[in-house]
Amino acid sequence: MGNLPSLEEAVEFAENPEPRCPCVLLLDTSGSMQGDAIEALNAGLQQFQQNLRLDSLASRRVEVAIVTFNTEVTVAHDFVTADLFEPPLLIAQGMTHIGAGIHKALDLLQARKTQYRTNGISYYRPWVFLITDGTPQGESDDILQLASHRIAEDERLKRVAFFAVGVENADMGRLAQFAVRTPVKLIGLNFVEMFVWLSASMQRVSQSQVDEQVALPPPGWGTV
Repeated sequence: MGNLPSLEEAVEFAENPEPRCPCVLLLDTSGSMQGDAIEALNAGLQQFQQNLRLDSLASRRVEVAIVTFNTEVTVAHDFVTADLFEPPLLIAQGMTHIGAGIHKALDLLQARKTQYRTNGISYYRPWVFLITDGTPQGESDDILQLASHRIAEDERLKRVAFFAVGVENADMGRLAQFAVRTPVKLIGLNFVEMFVWLSASMQRVSQSQVDEQVALPPPGWGTV
């Protein structure tokens, strides 16, 4: 039988055959994000939604999913095109299972790419955007090493573009062990500015050719 598209998928992609630009927001919702940080992150997500919706092409091409990690890893929002994206209200609690979060994000992307291929939909290089204020907690080194290995391999094969953002007291050195690209340190709680940048970047990508290299605007919201 092979991989036949489900009826739901077939309808979704028939109604919108545009190439897709998938972006997984991998968000730290551990206890240390409580208070101002999680409030600023929620405000940033609202801004992200509004900006993408203003761009008619990006709203049909950019697909957003959210994976949150604390002691649990949760798909807080499965892939939808930006016009259908409704940010969930995030709350902060628990430990920082960053490795398990990375695995879940990459698995989610892999499954989505299979759906694109099954339905004959072309797609841009997917983005994973990790935002954390911490350092891994409560996880074995094996899980963390494997996560970092998967990112390196997926980057090498151009299967993903992985971005890491450190908030406030994040261990930037530890974060650099995961990401091939230099992690960006968020200035204060500039989440709104960061998501404005991210939506502008996704808009640029969604208006390009599928394999084109796109110059991204400089991240004025953070320092490298």
